[in-house]
Amino acid sequence: MNKVTLVYITFFVFFLGSFSFHAQTIQKETQSLASILKIVESQYEITFSFADKNIRGKQLHAPPNNLSLSEVLWYLEEQTGLEFTLLNESSVVIRLNALNDSMSMQLLEEVTVSNYLTRGITLKTNGTTQIRPQGFGILPGLIEPDVLQTIQALPAIQSSDERISNLNVRGGTNDQNLILWDGIKMYQSGHFFGLISAFNPYLTKDVIVSKNGSSAAYGDGVSSVIDMRSSNQIELNDNAGVGINLVNADAYYKGDINNKMGLQLSARRSLTDLFTTPTYDEYFKRIFQDTDLTNSNTISQNERFYFYDVSAKFLYDISEKDNIRINALNIYNDLNYDEEANVNDVDEVLNSKLTQRNLALGITYNRILNDKVTTSAQLYLSNYDLDATNFDINNNQRLIQENKVLDTGLKLHVTYKPDETINYFGGYQFSEVGISNLEDVNNPVFRRLEKQVLRTHSIFNEIGFSSKSKQTNARIGIRTNYIEKFSEIYFEPRFSFSQRFLSHFRIELLGELKSQTTSQIIDLQNDFLGVEKRRWVVSNNSTIPVIKSRQFSAGLHYNKNKLLISTEAYIKEVDNITTRSQGFQNQYQFINAIGSYRIKGIDFLINKQIANLSSWLSYSLSKNDYTFEDLNFGNEFPNNADIRHSIKFGSSLTYNKLKLAIGVNWRTGKPFTEPNENNPVSGSFINYDLPNNENISYYLRADISAIYNFKLSKTINASTGFSLWNVTNKKNIINTYYTINDTESTNKVELESLGITPNFSFRVHF
Repeated sequence: MNKVTLVYITFFVFFLGSFSFHAQTIQKETQSLASILKIVESQYEITFSFADKNIRGKQLHAPPNNLSLSEVLWYLEEQTGLEFTLLNESSVVIRLNALNDSMSMQLLEEVTVSNYLTRGITLKTNGTTQIRPQGFGILPGLIEPDVLQTIQALPAIQSSDERISNLNVRGGTNDQNLILWDGIKMYQSGHFFGLISAFNPYLTKDVIVSKNGSSAAYGDGVSSVIDMRSSNQIELNDNAGVGINLVNADAYYKGDINNKMGLQLSARRSLTDLFTTPTYDEYFKRIFQDTDLTNSNTISQNERFYFYDVSAKFLYDISEKDNIRINALNIYNDLNYDEEANVNDVDEVLNSKLTQRNLALGITYNRILNDKVTTSAQLYLSNYDLDATNFDINNNQRLIQENKVLDTGLKLHVTYKPDETINYFGGYQFSEVGISNLEDVNNPVFRRLEKQVLRTHSIFNEIGFSSKSKQTNARIGIRTNYIEKFSEIYFEPRFSFSQRFLSHFRIELLGELKSQTTSQIIDLQNDFLGVEKRRWVVSNNSTIPVIKSRQFSAGLHYNKNKLLISTEAYIKEVDNITTRSQGFQNQYQFINAIGSYRIKGIDFLINKQIANLSSWLSYSLSKNDYTFEDLNFGNEFPNNADIRHSIKFGSSLTYNKLKLAIGVNWRTGKPFTEPNENNPVSGSFINYDLPNNENISYYLRADISAIYNFKLSKTINASTGFSLWNVTNKKNIINTYYTINDTESTNKVELESLGITPNFSFRVHF
């Protein structure tokens, strides 16, 4: 019996056993919130304080009996849209969340499916998915709620090379994802050069993921929006925690300074420069394959790598109707390595290094004008730096490369809600994005510095409708962008429509037009030491045009007795992409051409929840093709991110204080280009066959994880977790390309995925 078969059998037994164990569960009827609060008060020996009008008319299912108090409060928040704040061990205050920013108010819509896949993931009627790290359940291979790893469990979202900094959403490249942190665009999303999310989940309250039909408030992001938001409420009871795993240690704090001021802090630092672990070894092998660090011909080298992130949020409630929120986040990666070589009988040691950082700052003022109108204003800054110094001892050469982004802007938003069925959201946004790229070589002397600046003015308006019966939900909006430098206007309509029928069925229609002025390109595969080779650029409206997208999708969903069956078909077209942004490693690697891609696909998912067990199976079928008029005679050919078939199978179980999860991911391999079989090399060039004419072998990975929660004292909670990524240690090839060696013959390069990768964590919550 091989290892893969063993994993399947283990999963099957686990699934059936869990299913049988909970098969007796009976679906409960909805109850009033008032009656549920009385039950919770008795069960957990606490007292709720609230205004009667705030809870009147709210109906929901009672929370499961096995939840902790914090998980119960999270569940009630999710189902009601109210804020449940723990004042002390026995007192909870319930408040309206009207002081939240106006974007959050847009998303307080009916929940389609709660605890989707696992606890903490919710489907909304406007087509978005909401992830709440607080009270999060468990997913296969994860022991902490890593936001960007979590969303890969959703259909049509995956990373073809296992890096969260290279997320492919419906066939798009990572730079086509708009990643926001408290309304600020982030240009760096990962630590360890893409294997770990750079955002602390313990201060992130909500994550909104939109693949289509997004709000008109969002610019950029022609493939998706990933909107991360920290809590806008002052914690009246101090809440803190510390944790450690085999890669990093972290700490966070949330509390009040006084009754009008609050503070949220977090810090995380890697342990990789202090000692090595099996997890670090696997990460190192995965990221630094075929880079300057591992391809060096020097005698010896000594690498040092570490990362950290620090965030802070200051909350000031000026009055019951006014508040100010100030945010700061700094993300940092650092790689240094010494190279020693003997040149002309002299030992030389030089230091090559790579640093990557993203600093985000923002200040937001929120005001409630009356019970129908809320306004907000935000000033923000996002500063990204990627710096590399690369020494080539043997050729006596030093190369300096820099990529810098400075993004500043203003957002003015207003929300008007005349009644319970209509909601208006609109505003004005201004952004100025400046991007520079530097290359400096000492031998031969060469220096090139390029800098571009774009200023964009945007006005957006949208109206949301929700029928009193909640059977019909719709949102329609339009965004207008004016780019000063080009004197051009872009109109971007968006819509989402959801209609429930026959009690348990729902049809969903989504559509959008979008444009994007920033993207990432690759000049040479060994740029920035070959580790983080993509660099940000801004459109010049000629060789790098403004990217445009059109997308439409239609879905049919069935949801009854915790059984969800969902099918969604979509078509997306993205124009004005460049070959340099697609990472070609074939005959088009050094060609600059402009083209488009079209992807058609169907996503199918079945998710069954039985008490504390959630099991799911998803299948995605898609066809993703390029069209470049100047390449391949203008004919279509497969996209570099064309993954035709993808299957995700998983199950998570919560039993008392123990959480377990197991899952399997399978997908077809992405395309690559073979050299011509009869004449592979001409001089120093490879003669390639038709572009992307072959596919890498299929990808298969099985993961498991477990978390156990326990108490260290009456006020201190703790948890320990263990996970195994790629349990069977399968050798998956994630990229294939060819180079020419010294004998003028081809050399096939195959990059491997992570092998079996363990991780262990221990956390304490105060």
